[in-house]
Amino acid sequence: MSVEEIRIGDVVQMRKAHPCGSSEWTVTRIGADIKIRCSGCGRVVMMDRETFLKRRKKLLQQGEPISFPAGAD
Repeated sequence: MSVEEIRIGDVVQMRKAHPCGSSEWTVTRIGADIKIRCSGCGRVVMMDRETFLKRRKKLLQQGEPISFPAGAD
């Protein structure tokens, strides 16, 4: 089983379009749950990681990598 990296700022295409017509979403929070914002209307949706990975079709643009301060262990 491979671990898929999800970053804040990722722009993803979901399998089904949102009722507003857009299928592009931006990841705004990661953790056990993933929070995404619709690029068309701005609606915010939270879903668990497993559901997000099933519904995601492809990664359109990858967000910046998370950088930790020096000495933070």
